[in-house]
Amino acid sequence: MRFLILILCFLLAGLAPVSAAEKALANPRNITFPPLAYQIPKAERIMLECGMPVYLLRDSELPIINISALVRVGTVYDPAGRSGLAGMVGSVMRSGGAGGLSPEKMDDELEFMASSVESSIGSDMGTVSLTTLTKNFSRTLKIFSDVLLRPDFSAARIEIARKQSIEGLRRQNDDPKEIAGREIGKAIYAGHPLGVVPSYASVSAIQRQELLDFHGRFFRTDNIILAVSGDFNREVLLKELNATFGPARKVEALRLPEIPQPARNVTAEVIYAKKDVNQTVIRMGHPGLSKDDPELYAVRVLDYILGGSFTSRLTTEIRTNQGLAYNVGSHFDIGRRFTGSFVAETETKAESTVKAIKLMSGIIAGMTKEPVSDSELNAAREYIVNSFMFGFANPASIVTQRARLEYYGYAADYLERYRDNIAKVSAADVLNAARKYLHPDAFKMVLVGNAEKFDAPVASLGSVRELDLKLDIPK
Repeated sequence: MRFLILILCFLLAGLAPVSAAEKALANPRNITFPPLAYQIPKAERIMLECGMPVYLLRDSELPIINISALVRVGTVYDPAGRSGLAGMVGSVMRSGGAGGLSPEKMDDELEFMASSVESSIGSDMGTVSLTTLTKNFSRTLKIFSDVLLRPDFSAARIEIARKQSIEGLRRQNDDPKEIAGREIGKAIYAGHPLGVVPSYASVSAIQRQELLDFHGRFFRTDNIILAVSGDFNREVLLKELNATFGPARKVEALRLPEIPQPARNVTAEVIYAKKDVNQTVIRMGHPGLSKDDPELYAVRVLDYILGGSFTSRLTTEIRTNQGLAYNVGSHFDIGRRFTGSFVAETETKAESTVKAIKLMSGIIAGMTKEPVSDSELNAAREYIVNSFMFGFANPASIVTQRARLEYYGYAADYLERYRDNIAKVSAADVLNAARKYLHPDAFKMVLVGNAEKFDAPVASLGSVRELDLKLDIPK
């Protein structure tokens, strides 16, 4: 027994130095990691017989196939007095039946197959998507193509969509954040289709034939890009796609309506909406930049440092140091087809409204006065570079990214060069970008709250335009 105890003591003594060394190595302050290497997966690009580009990425992990159709259309093409038309087209394409299949039968059949077909139209892109088990692909593809190219626009479903839109308009002023988001967009893009929102009059005036005409103008095989991923046989898939979309046809060349770029005029304005709430919703911003601006990468880094992270300057001062708000931040929405926007936002108690605004404006202005610190710059670049891979989390997102590059006219090697371009950004680049794209003295500023409780008069912020939130919508 004594012998065993002695042996155990020797073993423990021998292990002790190793444990201490391991403990020293495990100190997180001393751990180093090699640079993160990540190769962006490729997708194959082919042309169907009809001339439609298709991006393919096979993945057999699950017996599922996904398709996204990107269509060159958008709410910017709504005719005058018909704001809401494109959105209704995007909704009723799917909900209103297609190819002679009634809405009810389509719903039942897709549910039975555990398949999904969805459609929508945003500001500058329309999408129709398909998700299905591989064994049900052929039938789901037929429904998908009918929704995409041959929707029936059931009159009954149009009326349902109209009533839903009007009900949404009736409730549009219930949420102060919704008011602020809507009004800052209208202010930044005043006079441009991006700044137009649906109204009761425009939605009520839309006729079924207008949906048919709008769809027929934009939804055609020479105006669509497909992105396909999942568990498919390449040869079988291409055969089915060609059979579904047919051969090339002689048609008049597509001419999209000319939509000008938004004006870059930057003038200050305070827009106030009275709402008897304890918190003030604050949004401030102005036009930003597009994907073609050479300072794009510097702006991405600027974005992170100023208001795009939990350690950003806005969050650190407004939330952490001052305790004025739970949510605060800013963001450059980089325009792809049209000039984007810069918007800073927060919500704070009414009694600290003006204080919060002045602090935010001062922090934003500070970005234009001196270079960012090395620690801020390095943290921003490392985060953006290292988080890049999360944009390619699954095959569907990978192949759709590739299709979107072509849709918006990006350089073919944009993604491959992105991380290197971010890594090259210097403090001087960030300062130059801030001076070019940040204009805190010329913000469109939207305040939704009760000015009677503010810590200073609204007029102290500039010339005020008060919104009338009364709705002219019949009950």
